[in-house]
Amino acid sequence: MNPLDAGRTIAGVDGCKAGWIAVALAPAGTITATVFPTFTALIDALPADAVIAVDMPIGLPDFTEPGGRGPERLVRRFLGERQSSVFSIPSRAALYAFTEPFTTVERWYQGHRLASEAARATSDPPRGVSIQAYGIFPKIREIDTLLVARAELRSRVIESHPEVAFWRLNDRQAMRLPKKVKGQVNPVGMDERRALLVSLGLTHAFAHAAPPRGAAADDYLDASALVFIAARHARGEAEPFPNPPAVDGIGNPVAIWA
Repeated sequence: MNPLDAGRTIAGVDGCKAGWIAVALAPAGTITATVFPTFTALIDALPADAVIAVDMPIGLPDFTEPGGRGPERLVRRFLGERQSSVFSIPSRAALYAFTEPFTTVERWYQGHRLASEAARATSDPPRGVSIQAYGIFPKIREIDTLLVARAELRSRVIESHPEVAFWRLNDRQAMRLPKKVKGQVNPVGMDERRALLVSLGLTHAFAHAAPPRGAAADDYLDASALVFIAARHARGEAEPFPNPPAVDGIGNPVAIWA
């Protein structure tokens, strides 16, 4: 079986500078990469039964312990030297401590300070918010609020993670080479991942194409990997961590799928 066969539209999605990049594969075999300004626009552009795997936390804890949510603690053990790519998500209170746009550097630092204060008050031992996590707070809130407003999406918009996806697609072996080194794209690590996706059915031309404007090369590659997880989920083959998935305090699912 072609790992991309799903019987309906599937999409892998990653956050990017301009919003969200979606690699979508239609049942007819047409594959596209598109950048959308909002997650809602992305959802509305796809068929109503499309399965979407997104590299963004879904389901927020009320209180955090060392290692983050259950999904993060469960999947890190599979990734070896790549486990640092899975970072911990703080509490819902921290995510919503500051929701105003980052109009100035001062406001950005103010928001980070407030989020860290809320995170420390809702964690044991007390822990603030990393810069990496804080940078994606608006995108986490975007999906969080959408899944509350449109609860029917919960069954077909699933959380995944690129390195967990590559682990699963690579016969449950973590990738040997890092995708980034000191914040910069690592060409040999990117090529290792592209070769795997091509061996599984992604065309060489698509795997090596330039990303659409507004997305980086690693965003494009990650979204391409996640489309395979969306296909697995559409066929009923994807595995959630934890299994069965947990549910957060407002009803959103809590699991990383592979």
